[in-house]
Amino acid sequence: MKILTLVVVATGAALIAGCTTPGYSASERNQMIARNWDYDSKQIVDDFDHDIAMVRPASHLTLWNALNSY
Repeated sequence: MKILTLVVVATGAALIAGCTTPGYSASERNQMIARNWDYDSKQIVDDFDHDIAMVRPASHLTLWNALNSY
């Protein structure tokens, strides 16, 4: 019975708290996720051009790092 109570309390606490990140607000976290998705989608284009279409020579560099340097 003690184990069942512990599982119910732990599950309830996990559902209430969720998977929040205390270091960032929700809008900051959403901006980080959107920025990563944008960068990943650009990398997919690079991979397609290089590996499947073979329209660019082999290189370890991507066009997006040069264009989006911070």
